[in-house]
Amino acid sequence: MTQTALPLIDLSRFRDPREREALLAELRRAAHDVGFFHLTGHGVPDELMTGIFEVTHRFFALPVEQRREIENVRSPQFRGYTATGHELTGGTPDRREQLDIGPEREPVPTGPGDPPWQRLIGPNQWPAALPELREVVLAWQAEMLRVGREVLRALSAALGQPEDHFDTWFDADASTHLKLVHYPGAADRGQGVGAHKDYGYLALLHQDSIAGLQVQDAAGGWIDADPVPGTFVVNIGELLEVATGGYLTATRHRVRSPEPGVDRYSVPFFLAPRLDAVVEPLELPAELAAEARGISADPDNPLLAAYGEKALLGWLRSHPEVARRWWSDVLEARS
Repeated sequence: MTQTALPLIDLSRFRDPREREALLAELRRAAHDVGFFHLTGHGVPDELMTGIFEVTHRFFALPVEQRREIENVRSPQFRGYTATGHELTGGTPDRREQLDIGPEREPVPTGPGDPPWQRLIGPNQWPAALPELREVVLAWQAEMLRVGREVLRALSAALGQPEDHFDTWFDADASTHLKLVHYPGAADRGQGVGAHKDYGYLALLHQDSIAGLQVQDAAGGWIDADPVPGTFVVNIGELLEVATGGYLTATRHRVRSPEPGVDRYSVPFFLAPRLDAVVEPLELPAELAAEARGISADPDNPLLAAYGEKALLGWLRSHPEVARRWWSDVLEARS
């Protein structure tokens, strides 16, 4: 390994005129050089930081029959519970179970000629045996949207843009997403989640005290992103790589399973725009543009500027059972 820790960014300094410019320089270096950083100074109440894990533990402690009442195969929007081994990363099953939750909306009627990604809009599934989970999770979702948008504004300023440059796509129809995740222990410490990139703008991860997240460095080694109490791990998504021509790069990361007898819990939140968003290149200051590395070229993971198409591609690839049940027409059209 070439590094043992991620940079630490204190977001409260963005609000302090005396600290702002120094903070923007640190943020720019962290986002450009690593693509990952720990975030403090976010202002999320302690009771919500602990409360989201309390309901997460309670959900995964429900009898499996009650969890399966809201399996994601019941949802055309890929919402709900996924049992261990039923989500794929890089074509290989992940060793985790999870609950996928998006914005709470009504389905959008679609007809011939409408883009298929419109069918991703719809309601969540909530466990009848744990009604309080809905209130806590939606409160968490609102706080993560607030924090994520502030980080995005700081990044915009750090890139020489108006703070509100990205705000257009983050109105009431933004396509944010979160997961409640449980990683069971495994003797081989293998693939909790395989190596991948996130395809929105940013991801904010709330992890418990158990290590497991690893970030790939420039040399191909892995940095341990060990938990830092009170912080989130923030990473750059593919849409920011597209917008900056590779000045910011979405960094590959993975999660190793914990040791046998140990359970790891995490709550990742993905800051993504409206599904109809089409990312346009930024006009970076000349000194930053000179350091842009270009957009990654990976035939197995094309970086698309049209977010709805990119999001749908990711869901179809990761959840083949849901895809076969609800999206067979799209799969046939693309075959």
